[in-house]
Amino acid sequence: MIIKEETNYRFITKPLILFSLSIYFLTTTAVIKNTLLRKCVGAALIFSLAGDILLLFPDLFLYGLGAFLIAIICYTIAFKLTQNHKINLRNINFLKIFFYNLPIYILAAMVYFLINDNLQQLKTPVILYILAMVLMVSTARERYQRTNILSFAQVFVGAFLFMISDSLLALDLFFEPIPSADVLIMGTYILAQLLIVMGIRSHLVHSPVNR
Repeated sequence: MIIKEETNYRFITKPLILFSLSIYFLTTTAVIKNTLLRKCVGAALIFSLAGDILLLFPDLFLYGLGAFLIAIICYTIAFKLTQNHKINLRNINFLKIFFYNLPIYILAAMVYFLINDNLQQLKTPVILYILAMVLMVSTARERYQRTNILSFAQVFVGAFLFMISDSLLALDLFFEPIPSADVLIMGTYILAQLLIVMGIRSHLVHSPVNR
């Protein structure tokens, strides 16, 4: 629809993507019904769907940003819930964690540096959104060796692609137009959502305990 410039049809096709993925997740995770994990991922998908719809209307950009912020927070909680470990602050090497996450921090800082001058009244909400996104991707990275390798790879790549998609959107809106931006943004976003859901499902399939 983007390539053919069928804008009106996108009001139907765009929401169908997350709606279909939400139905898939809910129907394949009945075994963990009423758990916090299922509620978090379900909420993330629903708020992502709301964000998709709101962003179809330029005047509702801030509301769409808010919907995706809630979705990112819900995903971050879900990533924490799908780690096979107990938190012990005495055993955490914060310096090592910082260097592991440094590429994520650098990418976020670069995007913010490029778009900062054009944010105007959106500066505070965008900063909060970037911080939430960094936390989500960092949490996905820390799942390494704390879940099966398939779940880790799917969730981490998905979270990273989510960040790439949002970075492209921010650069296109607040820095300078990117050729084929809409296709790149939606392509990375769709794949990101799919991989995250499949990664959560992979954790459940290979975990001896339902979460």
